[in-house]
Amino acid sequence: MSLASWIVQNQNTLYLLVGAFATLGLYSVLYRENRLYRLCEHVFLGVATGYAVAFTWNNVLEPYWFQPLWMKGEWWLAVLLFPGLLYYCVFSKTYNWMARLIIGFYMGIAAGQGFQAFVNDLWPQIVNTFRPLWPHPAFSATPRHKAIPAVSPSQAFSNLLFLIILLCVLTYFFFAFEQKSRAVRGASQVGRWVMMLSFGAIFGLTMMARLALLIDRMYFLLFEVGTLPWLHTPPDRPSWVIFGILMGLVVLVLVLAHFHKPDRA
Repeated sequence: MSLASWIVQNQNTLYLLVGAFATLGLYSVLYRENRLYRLCEHVFLGVATGYAVAFTWNNVLEPYWFQPLWMKGEWWLAVLLFPGLLYYCVFSKTYNWMARLIIGFYMGIAAGQGFQAFVNDLWPQIVNTFRPLWPHPAFSATPRHKAIPAVSPSQAFSNLLFLIILLCVLTYFFFAFEQKSRAVRGASQVGRWVMMLSFGAIFGLTMMARLALLIDRMYFLLFEVGTLPWLHTPPDRPSWVIFGILMGLVVLVLVLAHFHKPDRA
């Protein structure tokens, strides 16, 4: 049996073993940065770069530049090749200023698109701050006005609470004048506490995302790598062999971290 046929026949097993090696190698940074972690990190960056190049060619350059140029006869697209070649002038000490021209041009385009996205994201939020504060029934549409939905007492109270919090947060950022009034200082303090609660919620969501990634990797090791033939583990049960190995690695990391003395400059 040739090597190529053996790889094709055992590609699923190789996929699981490489995934397990990469997972454990990347998590080895929990002890400290080491060569195994750097190897896995560099391999990941190389694969990501190769994927980005393939994605750019298959989804941008080939359908929007190469095929119209060579298959549809749109020869004017060849002009776009010269601005693209200006990027490579960055490797020349004499003509590197030409690379700054095209880089600055696309940075301007990116800044304009970023400002447009910023406005499109924040302007609806500004409009949404104008909420009704008094309960009222629904009003049907007229030739001059749109239909107005009903506002219940609970919704009106929620809108009032939203407006109070908004004004308190905005008061915290009023730095143009000294906050001498006790009411202004109190509103600023309330706004500060509300922002701290919001930042805590954002941090909690970030931790949940990290834990979701950890759970996914543990599921991969216990239920996918653990179903390899020589482990004799049913598909619907975790592998106690892999679980024992993971627990042993955790204990090893804790012991090494306890006895490891950080280098002092």
